[in-house]
Amino acid sequence: MIAKLQVLERHEPLGDRVYATLRGYLRAGRIPTGQPLQEAVLAAQLGVSRTPVREALARLASEGLVVAEGRSFTVPALEEGDIEDIYALRFLLEPEAVKLVASSKPDRRQLAPMRKALEDMAAANEAGDGAAFMDANYRYRDAWTALVPNKRLVRGIQLYAEHVRYLRAFTLDDAAVRALVLKGLKRLALALAAGDGEAAAAAMRAHLGHAKQILLDKVQGS
Repeated sequence: MIAKLQVLERHEPLGDRVYATLRGYLRAGRIPTGQPLQEAVLAAQLGVSRTPVREALARLASEGLVVAEGRSFTVPALEEGDIEDIYALRFLLEPEAVKLVASSKPDRRQLAPMRKALEDMAAANEAGDGAAFMDANYRYRDAWTALVPNKRLVRGIQLYAEHVRYLRAFTLDDAAVRALVLKGLKRLALALAAGDGEAAAAAMRAHLGHAKQILLDKVQGS
């Protein structure tokens, strides 16, 4: 009888790692709009072959996060109409999602990651650290979407939120914007803790309304 074998460690496929890396740069606003994203250049910078880069770019393009332009890809520049369209969808999806979460009556343990993200956002705001605030803001969203029972709904929410995240990266250095975001997300957290679906949906609609106006002001002023 052979000795008991250990389970092999399964590494994430290289294409997925390249995708996650590029997506992280996009969401942080570290790839400017209009800059060509070419397979060969990205492959050299990441130290990988062109195949995983090609796969990652095709995946990002299918999600609308980059667009094909000749033989390369670019980050699309969002205009007012794009923001209106994206937020029309977010207003349909996200209030319903938080209503479902509230209706499930989440307990303190389930809401703990969201509370921790809020605390970190408050600390980052106090320190004037926009990057840390944005990171905690992403963790807050991940925490509440993890509680949504309809995973197809979650995928839709994540996709359309990603479309505007690079713009959000340029707004969260503003202390007034951070304070407004923090106030809205505290209101949402209280509604979820109370299991009040209607209040949660109303808080989300208010939060999205503020976020939309901030982005419109950013685009109009650029």
